[in-house]
Amino acid sequence: MPGQRSNSRREQPLDFTFGHIMPQATEMEKAVLGALMIDKDAYLEVGSLLKPESFYEPRNQLVYAAIQRLSMEENPVDVLTVTNQLAKMGNLEEVGGPVYIAELSSRVATSANIEYHANIVAEKYLSRQMINYAGTIGRKTFDETYEIREVIQEAEGTLFELSQNSMKKDYSVLAPIVDKAMEKVKIAHANKGGITGISTGYFKLDDITCGWQNSDLVIIAGRPATGKTAFALSLAKNIAADQKIPMAFFSLEMSDVQLANRLMSNVCMIEGHKLLSGQLDTSDWMRLDKKMSKLLDAPLYIDDTEGLSVMDLRSKARRLVKEHGVKLIMIDYLQLMTASGMKYNSRQEEVSLISRSLKGLAKELDIPVLALSQLNRGVESRNGAEGKRPQLSDLRESGAIEQDADMVIFLHRPEYYELYMSEDGVDYKGKAEVIISKHRKGATGIVLMTFKGEYTRFENYDDQTMANCPPTEGGEIRGDNDMLFTQEEYDPFKLAAMNGLRDE
Repeated sequence: MPGQRSNSRREQPLDFTFGHIMPQATEMEKAVLGALMIDKDAYLEVGSLLKPESFYEPRNQLVYAAIQRLSMEENPVDVLTVTNQLAKMGNLEEVGGPVYIAELSSRVATSANIEYHANIVAEKYLSRQMINYAGTIGRKTFDETYEIREVIQEAEGTLFELSQNSMKKDYSVLAPIVDKAMEKVKIAHANKGGITGISTGYFKLDDITCGWQNSDLVIIAGRPATGKTAFALSLAKNIAADQKIPMAFFSLEMSDVQLANRLMSNVCMIEGHKLLSGQLDTSDWMRLDKKMSKLLDAPLYIDDTEGLSVMDLRSKARRLVKEHGVKLIMIDYLQLMTASGMKYNSRQEEVSLISRSLKGLAKELDIPVLALSQLNRGVESRNGAEGKRPQLSDLRESGAIEQDADMVIFLHRPEYYELYMSEDGVDYKGKAEVIISKHRKGATGIVLMTFKGEYTRFENYDDQTMANCPPTEGGEIRGDNDMLFTQEEYDPFKLAAMNGLRDE
């Protein structure tokens, strides 16, 4: 019946690409190639925008590849040199011989419009990539052998790769940049403490860093059991709980409840195993009662998604900044992240893309991004106190991490390696070194801190606290919580315990 025939036709899969011509601009391609051969400086304008596959016409791809080779080797680019280069590459006859090269050169009289033409060629190439990616994703969506979540991740990855490759930032005139820099100088001058970013909560560290700076990628690295997570949680306590600055904590290793337990231990100064077992004594309950309000009011947003991808991170981070005004992002830790949906020759290549993406995210959102990172085993093979100190070459899986980071901080606990005394007599027991090995905007150095592993907590080194809290005119000493003590009462090694029983 006619009605049945009509229904059977509607049930057939439709090919929406039938009869469509792939986006192309071959005349623009020829205009670009012709301009490149009449102006020796033209390649500088389009070299970062175009690559051989940007051209739709295969012979135009070959001609551009020859021009690209000549330009990279700083050789002249004209009809004769391009013809000769194509001959050396074995592609001259394939493009149509010297006649085609001469024809390209004769098509344009000036290179004035080359950037405009090149942008059209680049956009057409991007459109073709989108069509190819959409076709691949569509076929895999129909194929039941693929898990739909894997297909979604691949779609995210390919779109991310496209967006990264297509971004081209233009230059800026110096004057407005200088004005913007001067505004920051004035703000810094008005701040007598010298902190221009988000305070770390550690005065010696702030002296060197001036706080965590907007658009910076900060890598905090260390070997297992050196206290990376404890340091991250101490920073979260200092920033979100003490200063009430909104921040996001992406935990790829621990659950949100585990993090909460560690934060309670850190803020309330109650040993972790007591919280886990519930065996709290009277003083523990007092501290818990007095300190929990600070933790409950903290604008700290925790995400414990396992195997978080860079695409997921970017979308979640944008939403957190827009909806909650997040001013800093912490990631624990970098090597547990993935760049799903893309293929890599090695894990190093994938980690390189992740670190580059984190730097891009910091710049895009204009906030600090702090990422914890593992170190390789090179530290373990070296001997002596100096040998055990981490170095930039110890960063695990990728040298790109060092390259992308604005600051690289290492955590080092000599006591972990059974080193209890430095050569100049510093007692290393219960101490940790925060080593600033790379600082793109300032100085490097080592800050000694007190490490309280039972509370997963880093504190200002007590002796430094004493040195930076000189007696008042009445002979009293002002502690970190602004309380006054007589010199007889002030015991720097008991101050932290006293603080745990008082409101800060």
